[in-house]
Amino acid sequence: MYSTAMSLSAASASASAAAVASGATASRPNAIRPAAGLRFCGLRREALGLRSVRSSPQVVAAGRSVAAAATAGNGAAGSGGFDYDLVIIGAGVGGHGAALHAVEKGLKTAIIEGDVVGGTCVNRGCVPSKALLAVSGRMRELQDEHHMKSLGLQVSSAGYDRQAVADHANNLASKIRSNLTNSMKALGVDILTGVGTIVGKQKVRYGKVGFPDNEITARNIIIATGSVPFVPKGIEIDGKTVFTSDHALKLESVPDWIAIVGSGYIGLEFSDVYTALGSEVTFVEALDQLMPGFDPEIGKLAQRILINPRKIDYHTGVFASKITPAKDGKPVLIELIDAKTKEHKETLEVDAALIATGRAPFTKGLGLENINVVTQRGFVPVDERMQVMDADGNAVPNLYCIGDANGKLMLAHAASAQGISVVEQISGRDNILNHLSIPAACFTHPEISMVGLTEPQAREQADKEGFEISVVKTSFKANTKALAENEGDGLAKMIYRPDTGEILGVHILGLHAADLIHEASNAIALGTRVQDIKFAVHAHPTLSEVLDELFKAAKVNAGDLHSVNEPVAA
Repeated sequence: MYSTAMSLSAASASASAAAVASGATASRPNAIRPAAGLRFCGLRREALGLRSVRSSPQVVAAGRSVAAAATAGNGAAGSGGFDYDLVIIGAGVGGHGAALHAVEKGLKTAIIEGDVVGGTCVNRGCVPSKALLAVSGRMRELQDEHHMKSLGLQVSSAGYDRQAVADHANNLASKIRSNLTNSMKALGVDILTGVGTIVGKQKVRYGKVGFPDNEITARNIIIATGSVPFVPKGIEIDGKTVFTSDHALKLESVPDWIAIVGSGYIGLEFSDVYTALGSEVTFVEALDQLMPGFDPEIGKLAQRILINPRKIDYHTGVFASKITPAKDGKPVLIELIDAKTKEHKETLEVDAALIATGRAPFTKGLGLENINVVTQRGFVPVDERMQVMDADGNAVPNLYCIGDANGKLMLAHAASAQGISVVEQISGRDNILNHLSIPAACFTHPEISMVGLTEPQAREQADKEGFEISVVKTSFKANTKALAENEGDGLAKMIYRPDTGEILGVHILGLHAADLIHEASNAIALGTRVQDIKFAVHAHPTLSEVLDELFKAAKVNAGDLHSVNEPVAA
């Protein structure tokens, strides 16, 4: 699960940086309370109970001028004296989403890419990892003799062709990369090749090594340069026996014994792949528990289902202070120290080590110093509208940053949503993205998904703001479709406010959890209350009834609240 890679846990810029530094998975951000007068991405104003008030005058005025110029010149070069209405630096999922929405709004748009279209997600993250996980899921099922017999199936021993599996992942990435490129070209987005650098206000220079640079002007600029794997000090990467997820996705080997440093989304997904293909796995986790970014109850159940029955052991509360690649017939050496005392604990000898300690923003060389912008641990500082902030705390006009580079929520689909939100703003519609409505998923077998606050986060917020929370749960063992698949292991839980019916968080572990979470995330985005969504009809028998049971189990105790399906006395 990346950001622009596998679905990493939600984090604010500072929280993400701190988690990266410690090798831990960051927690989800604090609740974002809606302010009146704003248009929220995917949120109905009436659902939030907000009055219809004017948007920020500065944003609206700027947006209207852009829209007017684009309409007058049909987005032609030179409208308003700029080469482009919008230039995007970085052609990953975030940049691609912003570019397509900009064209839809009539903006003349260019996107600069120094590597290949698709960024981390398509080329070294979300996409190829899902190809490997598709293989591991099938292998795991075919190897489960008890499961197959319970369905009345007899299967001979399963095997795999490592190179064919690797080719499947590579071919999928190539196909999606081609699709993204063609979609932008078809809509008239100019794809400019080279490394983009901001050289001044509304000016960008780009070019390839050995070729003359080009300079262009843009009414608005979006930074969407993404992230790279974070490698802590003391770890030597050789790409063969000690490697990051970038190398692992090539599946050049399947080691007999591999250590995975970090037990967040990336590490957990790769443990699923490697154990299905025959490897033994050892987790090295800096915090005192595995899967620290998950809701604790879900994390404990995940350990019982995804860790304990498999060839996986683990060391928690330790840092890998030094990792030496295998050479001269010697194994990979991993020196472990206590995370608190920093005293040496032991040295592991393994065949390979995967470093899955998070992602670091890729923001060097952007020329931010030319516009008085100072990064915070590599992240570009932004406000709630993704507008870049300078060293004096002022918003830099016409400059935005989305995705992993700002660290607000390091997920590919979050980057795309942020990009669309920015385009809405520069088109004259003030827009703030509710990050608590953005779901995350871990594509293990079974899957894990989540949206909103964990139970401890919700309780902390409730204590601060003086309200009560309630928690309801339902088991996959009560779902007909899950039982038909003989996949009854799983749990769904919802945290909500019994006084208002507001959904604060939903967490799922079970079959197709990554698909099921969207009903909950859309409910949060739209401001739908529990007392309303419980009347939604779900087809039977389907896995969606897991959520149906969850919503119906919730009890709202406010006597003055009415469902949309209940008449209100005049």
